[in-house]
Amino acid sequence: MDLFLLLFISIVTGNIALTYFLGMCPFISISKNLGVAAGMGLAVTFVMTLTATANYAINEYILIPLEIEYLQFLVFIVMIATIVQVLEIFIDRFSPVLYASFGIFLPLITVNCAILGVSLFMQLRAYTFMETLTYSFGSGIGWLIAIVTMGALRRKLVFTKYLPQFADPGITAILAGIMALAFIGFTGVGL
Repeated sequence: MDLFLLLFISIVTGNIALTYFLGMCPFISISKNLGVAAGMGLAVTFVMTLTATANYAINEYILIPLEIEYLQFLVFIVMIATIVQVLEIFIDRFSPVLYASFGIFLPLITVNCAILGVSLFMQLRAYTFMETLTYSFGSGIGWLIAIVTMGALRRKLVFTKYLPQFADPGITAILAGIMALAFIGFTGVGL
């Protein structure tokens, strides 16, 4: 598969947040603040890219040769947790303000289903190393674009009056649906 096309697909038409609706807990919770949303998007992109490529190497060079593929879920989750822990220490050390603004959601990247989903898609679709790297990076960028766009839209909603029945989670779900519809317009481009 052409890597540029795979990158486009993973960012737009196969957007991990807006097509598969993976990683929605931090997507909805963190997108209230645009700066924090951008920071979380970058952290998720970093973790997603690093874990998918590390999981690819572990799967191809350890699990498959030893015929212990049944341990993939466990190994993938341990790798995600390890990388998130290192990232958490790094952010706490070099940007305490960003670390404090993430709150509980930084360690929750460990259980972000979007990150595990990308590793599982990589394995299920039998991607090569370069395809895995491209797909995981593109998926992270797609998630970043989705959360920053949601943050920008929610920032504008502060000055808008909407029906009280929708409240904050309801209007966020409606915005996510409209954003997903916009991304569907690119469906004929790939896969």
